Amino acid sequence: MGQSAEFGKFLKAMRSRLSPEDAGAGPTTGARRVPGLRREEVARLAGVSTDYYVRLEQGRNIHPSRAVLEAVSRALRLDSSEHAHMMDLLENCANNPRTPGSPSVQGVRPALRHLLEAVGDVPAMLLGRRSDVLAGNRMAFLLFTDFAALPAGERNLTRWLILDPAARTLFRDWKTVAAEAAGALRIDVGRHPNDPQTNQLVGELAVNSEHFRQWWAGHRVATRSAGTVRLHHPAVGDLELNFENLALPDEPDQTLRVYSARPGSPSSDALALLASLGAGPAPVGERSISSPDAAVVERGEVS
Repeated sequence: MGQSAEFGKFLKAMRSRLSPEDAGAGPTTGARRVPGLRREEVARLAGVSTDYYVRLEQGRNIHPSRAVLEAVSRALRLDSSEHAHMMDLLENCANNPRTPGSPSVQGVRPALRHLLEAVGDVPAMLLGRRSDVLAGNRMAFLLFTDFAALPAGERNLTRWLILDPAARTLFRDWKTVAAEAAGALRIDVGRHPNDPQTNQLVGELAVNSEHFRQWWAGHRVATRSAGTVRLHHPAVGDLELNFENLALPDEPDQTLRVYSARPGSPSSDALALLASLGAGPAPVGERSISSPDAAVVERGEVS
């Protein structure tokens, strides 16, 4: 394994968020000039020398063993997502890249389009790398926005969440949802470093959103396989929807996200009303959506 500056920055950010009391580092004396744990405190908790840990944070070319990494992870109280991100950063650093990752242009299998049709009564989207919206059904586009109608470079869920004022109005817990989206993007960067499209997206978000700049500087990572969102839709009012992120074994960089409401609930009634409002002779339809740089993309319009 090689080393990277991002790996060191991540360790420093995780160290700065922990107090000595939270980390179990014991009582401290004297004024503290830096937030969180000192480097020597992390080193002591991890059972390594201070000099060794300093070299880790400096991104110097060393080769930590898995046992050392596990110890550092425990010392910094990393959760499973943060630990996995730390390992990704170390394995995928610029001076020791892994085999090139998935191509930037992602296709949509016909079977997945058919699955979107089959769940047409509930909102569903197919998300790719960096949360690009590869496909979605009519209900997803009615609930959020018609991603297929956006310019190719804007068909990204995280970009829409953070930059579109309509998303701030729609999500009643916008800051939480948008921060989690930024954390998921951070994980994508760790898995696929030096990806031009991802770097362009991060740059655009950083230029246009102070919230994103703060979240990104904190090196927060986030993954959720399921959860709940609270919405206020301009046409049907308040909804509380559950979502499931379904991993696709044959498409490791694609996720099927499906939203649903509890049967018989006001949110279920609101979804039914939304479906009726969106019905008509020319429905939005389920469609495949190109990634921003796709030259040729299969588009499946469903009547």
